[in-house]
Formats: sequence, structure tokens, C-alpha cells
Amino acid sequence: MREFTLILHFIGLAMGLGTGFANMFLGMAMSKMSPEEAGRFRLHALVLTRMGHIGLGLLILSGLYLMMPYYMTLGNNTLLIVKLVFVAILITIVTLISLNASGAKKGNADLHFKKIGMLGRFSLLTAVTIVILAVLIFH
Repeated sequence: MREFTLILHFIGLAMGLGTGFANMFLGMAMSKMSPEEAGRFRLHALVLTRMGHIGLGLLILSGLYLMMPYYMTLGNNTLLIVKLVFVAILITIVTLISLNASGAKKGNADLHFKKIGMLGRFSLLTAVTIVILAVLIFH
């Protein structure tokens, strides 16, 4: 069961982190588009947030199971606590991105997309930090 859960965890990681990298590269492509074309493209590219949500959901659910052996010693593992704090930060950032994505669909898209761009950069850095900490903890 642990191997299956670990596979789900890595699929979630690929989906979640992949969303951040995809948005970064799509942002570079959009910078070469006209403002009108980029605005329409951004609205269509919001579908990637669904992939990020599914990935994050898989990570959280599988992570809760994979953490079972560590719950009793959690207080002794500072790096693991730091990693879990970064996971909480990532969940907060993804929630803010989702709220702004909903706002962008309703109107004033430019304002919301500026916020999403900034939050997206933080989410990517946070996700990479989580991966680095996981490698340091579970090597």
C-alpha cells in the first residue's frame, strides 16, 4: 500500500509542480503576444489551475498517509516541521490564486492576473523549496 501511495504522491507532485512551470513558460509566451491576445489566452490557460488543484489534493491525501510513521517523532524533526509549514503556505497561495482566477473570469481580469502572476512565482518557489526539504528529510 505504501508503494501505491508513494506513486500517487509523485503523480501529485508532477501535476502540482508542473502547473507552476507550465504557467511560467506560458507567461513567457504571453509576453510576446498583443495585450488583447494575451488576455484571451490567459483566461483559457486558467484550466491549468484545475490540474494544480488535483495535484495538490493528491499530495495532501497521500502525504497524510505517508506521514504516519513520523507523527510520533514530529516534534524532534525540525526540517519536517518546516516542510509542513511550507505546505500550509502553498495551500494558502493556491487558494489565493483560485480566488483571483474566479475574479478574473468575472471581470477586471488585468488586476487579478497581476496578482496571480506574483502569487504564481511564490507558489513555484514554495513548491521547489518543499521538494528540496523532502529530499533532505527522506533521503
